[in-house]
Amino acid sequence: MSSAVAVSAVIPCLNEEETLAFCIRKAQNAFKKLNINGEVVVADNGSTDKSVEIAEQLGARVVHQSEKGYGAALKAGIEGAHGDVVVMGDADDSYDWESLGEFVHKIDEGNDLVMGNRFRGGIEAGAMPWHHRYIGNPVLSFVARVVCRAPIGDFHCGMRAFTKKGYEQMHLQTSGMEFASEMIISSARNGLRIAEIPTKLYPDKRSRPPHLRSFRDGWRHLKFILSYAPDHLLLAPGMLLFLPGLLLMLMLAAGPVTLGGFYMGAHFLALGCMLAMLGFNVLNLWMLGKRVVMRKHPKLSQTRVGQFVTHLTLERQLITGALLVLLGMGVDGAILLKWLAHPLASMESTVHVAFAASSCVEMGLTLAFSAFILNLVSSE
Repeated sequence: MSSAVAVSAVIPCLNEEETLAFCIRKAQNAFKKLNINGEVVVADNGSTDKSVEIAEQLGARVVHQSEKGYGAALKAGIEGAHGDVVVMGDADDSYDWESLGEFVHKIDEGNDLVMGNRFRGGIEAGAMPWHHRYIGNPVLSFVARVVCRAPIGDFHCGMRAFTKKGYEQMHLQTSGMEFASEMIISSARNGLRIAEIPTKLYPDKRSRPPHLRSFRDGWRHLKFILSYAPDHLLLAPGMLLFLPGLLLMLMLAAGPVTLGGFYMGAHFLALGCMLAMLGFNVLNLWMLGKRVVMRKHPKLSQTRVGQFVTHLTLERQLITGALLVLLGMGVDGAILLKWLAHPLASMESTVHVAFAASSCVEMGLTLAFSAFILNLVSSE
């Protein structure tokens, strides 16, 4: 049976008795039009109404998932599907399941993931709240495009198709609504071929409110996108903090300077040390985050940034950290000897260099200790 199924239509379900039958029949009609052997898999997430009974009466196969969540239900349905191609979509009849052939044809062209685009296909009146249409979806899709560089205009379209082989390469983990974003980001980072087709969105046919919660689920999407984007979330801000701070430290380490008619003394040095150390710590977090993401998406290690992080071994970090500590302690030690030789003399002339040297010690120790955490993540 499993080898004979060409396409599986996977429908996540939680109390969808009002509309589920329409979706199942439309998918089955699509299979007849395409003249292919297809199956409808209903991924039930704990329905208490007649959804399961309706699905079984119409010949759909029901897969039960006790873990709550949109992503959890879909993973159970997809992993239980027999088809080499999977088309997924919602159970509220807001997508035309009879159009699944368009997705299948695009898969046949060699794509691993085919996304629907509601903004290109058309959104009927009342089908999408204005704040989703003009704020939520465009903003989240823009952020996700920047992060993963995938040419997708609608990251959150619920109807999409993919190959079972491609799905296995995605290594999806999330269980909530952010599953939709994770699928595209993982596909892009693992080098899968992605395409997009226009898809029309119709009003939800159910009489009850949708499961989607705008703020909660929007935040879950954004949180996931940013958490898996260390280059954007940590690398850029870290460099913007570290480089100006380091410049101020180098300028003022020998003492106050006057630049463009402005006197820059110990206060500017303190600012420079703070920026440099803060930026340095953010960059350390970036290296840790980058390692985590590279473990999930091995192809990232082939980029220049990925290769740089790969070469940051425990030994290299320890050596660099030790050099920074020795430099800082050497300067501070010289200041201490000077004070011991002349305990009553003014030491104001050494304040600036002491600030800079102490900052070097702090950064060196931070690098050395964080190297072991980075090594722990890399060796798991």
